[in-house]
Amino acid sequence: MRIFSIAIVALIASVATALAFEARNRLLVVPLGAKDFEVIEARGEGARGIWCAAADYAQHALGQSSGARLYVKTARGPSVSGAGRIGVVFTTDPARLSQGPTTSYSVSVRTVGQGLPVNHAYQFCKDYLI
Repeated sequence: MRIFSIAIVALIASVATALAFEARNRLLVVPLGAKDFEVIEARGEGARGIWCAAADYAQHALGQSSGARLYVKTARGPSVSGAGRIGVVFTTDPARLSQGPTTSYSVSVRTVGQGLPVNHAYQFCKDYLI
């Protein structure tokens, strides 16, 4: 039974990866529903790179306007879409947060509820235009 369970988990992880969106900065974004998605951390990207990937996905895959807001639903930690990875879950719906939305002068992916407008977060993608 344990082998069957491991096979199911591996299958779900591979399906989620197959549906992944590759952001402008080459980070993978895995859809988790109509309003939630996870950015998978890679290559030492920090908060700016993760927000860039989230904004790129929100605009190009979800069709969000530049004035829409993104929120950290699950802070940086173990991935919910695949074992052995680090990720951040974002949402476009503040009602889906476990605590109310917040704003900050610093950019972080470690605070649940922190939000940025899509156009602000997308500005971080300019780091990759060289």
